[in-house]
Amino acid sequence: MSWEEEVLRLVIVGGSDAGIAAALRARELEPSCEVTVVLDDGYPNFSVCGIPYYLSGEVQDWSNLAHRSYRELLDQGIDLRTNTHALEVDPAQHELHCQQQDGRSVTLNWDRLIIATGAQAIKPPIEGLVEALEGDRVFLVHTMTDARAIMKALDKGQVRQALVIGAGYIGLELAEALTTRGITVNQYEAKDHVLPTVSPDLARQLEMVLTSHGVRLATNTVVTAIAADEDRVALSTSSPSSGAAQVGGDIAIVVAGVRPAVALARTAGAKIGPGGAVWVNRRMETGVADVYAAGDCVITHHQLLGETYLPLGTTAHKQGRVAGAAAVGHEAEEFQGVVGTQVVKVFDQVIARTGLTDDEAVSAGFTPLSITTQTDDHKRYYPGAETLTIRLSADASTHRLLGVAMLGPISSGAHKRIDTAAAVLAQPARVEDLLHLDLAYTPPLGTPWDALQVTAAQWLQQAVTGS
Repeated sequence: MSWEEEVLRLVIVGGSDAGIAAALRARELEPSCEVTVVLDDGYPNFSVCGIPYYLSGEVQDWSNLAHRSYRELLDQGIDLRTNTHALEVDPAQHELHCQQQDGRSVTLNWDRLIIATGAQAIKPPIEGLVEALEGDRVFLVHTMTDARAIMKALDKGQVRQALVIGAGYIGLELAEALTTRGITVNQYEAKDHVLPTVSPDLARQLEMVLTSHGVRLATNTVVTAIAADEDRVALSTSSPSSGAAQVGGDIAIVVAGVRPAVALARTAGAKIGPGGAVWVNRRMETGVADVYAAGDCVITHHQLLGETYLPLGTTAHKQGRVAGAAAVGHEAEEFQGVVGTQVVKVFDQVIARTGLTDDEAVSAGFTPLSITTQTDDHKRYYPGAETLTIRLSADASTHRLLGVAMLGPISSGAHKRIDTAAAVLAQPARVEDLLHLDLAYTPPLGTPWDALQVTAAQWLQQAVTGS
């Protein structure tokens, strides 16, 4: 009897965004299928993106970070195998070999398998880091287990100074979160500006926001060693400008990025692609029969770069949905790709970007021309107008829109204006197309020509006249 005539057994490894999205979509399309989700910890469907707001105290109960409760998932007909580590895939026998937290071995049989193992926090080559992580003063922050360990340290009430290593998106959110709690933050970034995915000019403005709120920021500074005891943490740092230095704190949090977790996929024989991630096509097929993959462990189909690695929660949800549909035999759905849209709130400011940086554009074969403008977010005669900084990049010869970044107060709507740019980028489109958009206008919220359109007009003027 073929699998279509039997109850389909779908096993999913990973209980975060992609894994749960796949499980829900599969159950939606084929209610009769048996869906089992295997996850390492006891926190299915939790929002890792919400961790900084739990640590700040803005989200008071950690359980509120769950997109859906354990009970809600069970009610959807999903069998959750928590605290179960997937060790190996046997694609020939359609078996998944696992080990439970109590040491017992478990083998699950499957007709279709989705690997959604996500990413792992990078441990940079800092002397003493591995040993320091074994104590209760130095932390990674990538899982709910990490978050609760940090909160336990914070709840003791003895943390006055925190050392944050890394100034990417999560690092900046942590700097705000800890500052909100009244903790002094020293932050270290190895590159020459925060948020390496945005241009230096916007990053410099954001750095002023951080320092104005009391964050002691050191860019172009490498943490070379770390040591911790029961009472304190000590860092050794090095920078071209100030040389070697040492600083102490009560806790240290390392946020140096992530890498795809592909060990399980390798046991299945899956191909590895850009960024060391699992290769998949747009239906999330790995090339191994009946094995799919989605989320932060897989490559991303980027509409400007092609195959790359760009782990984002929004992407994981979409990929998981496609994988769930494909695994139960629905052929129509495909992952349409991304343009790299990201946003982060830092204190009272929002910085957002979509598309490519200049360096990425050059690597992709474009010749970028970029301008930066400062415009009003709404008519200045209406009270409360704020300045919105916009950087727009497009190909100098073809005028193809390549990237947009924005920085402004929360009230400026940068987080939604960037969505307009992302929608246009996905077409693809030329800068001229921005001028034809029919955008909403009322004096308290905008201008007759939206700030994005004003920037587009200035870009065209520079492209034509050079000034």
